[in-house]
Amino acid sequence: MSAEPLDYKAIDAVVNIWTERALSCRPDWGPQFFSGKMKAKQGLMAGLTLEQMVQRMDEAGIGHGFLVAAKSGRPGLPGCYHMPLEVVADAVKEYPTRFSGLCGIDPFMGMEGVRQLEYAVKELGFIGAHLYPHWFELAPDHAKYYPFYTKCCELGVPVQMQVGQSMNYSPDYRCRSVGQPIKLDPVACDFPELKLIGIHVGIPWTDEMIAMCWKHDNVFIGSDAHSPKYWPESFVRYIDSYGSSKVMFGTDFPVLDFARTMGEIRDLPIRDSSLKKLLRDNVIEVYGLPEDIGT
Repeated sequence: MSAEPLDYKAIDAVVNIWTERALSCRPDWGPQFFSGKMKAKQGLMAGLTLEQMVQRMDEAGIGHGFLVAAKSGRPGLPGCYHMPLEVVADAVKEYPTRFSGLCGIDPFMGMEGVRQLEYAVKELGFIGAHLYPHWFELAPDHAKYYPFYTKCCELGVPVQMQVGQSMNYSPDYRCRSVGQPIKLDPVACDFPELKLIGIHVGIPWTDEMIAMCWKHDNVFIGSDAHSPKYWPESFVRYIDSYGSSKVMFGTDFPVLDFARTMGEIRDLPIRDSSLKKLLRDNVIEVYGLPEDIGT
């Protein structure tokens, strides 16, 4: 890691709110999954206060984070939960310069979910939508998502979604990998004004995710959930070459630790100009954020 501190603050585009209140809304497989499968620190499983989250961000040089009001799974499935919008909205209200909110999408909510997305953006100030296709076992180009994509276009907000393989979240909660990046192709064609962000790097189809970004001006990549020291070489080259304006930083905290992730990124062979785009400039451009956000 470079000994020289950055002269700007990073923006983390994917953060799970991890307060005691938020954890009470999550399923009981969470601690086992995060500390086991994802190797998150066991001490985090009891939760953090917002103040502690902000302190961790400060220590890592992260000035702002997007908190996800996640929606997961069809009703009746063991992993199903909806993070209440108010949990994220209250956190943003308490730390407005440090957090923004993303509204989770559940395609099975239909128009009720579409109206909730509109409420989150117009009334609560959320800046975008978030989607885990695997949890519903519906690929990103499924018709059930199209009303949500249409609403995002009307509201002028991006939607980020997990691409790549899914995980087995517990012995009782397994889901198929429906997020192959090529499934973004028809969506990008049908909604050329919708900014689509494929998060989680696209592993094991990272090169396919890069191809989608090359083809479509409105498609981008989120670098969260996979440790930078294990990123595919082609992805690192892409960030530092013709994809320098296409990738945005994220951790999916607590999947990745703030400070460790920043350190690993700074160890990569990425030029300073490309690094600043990755850590800050690209997400400001895609989400239309103020230039001084998180400073």
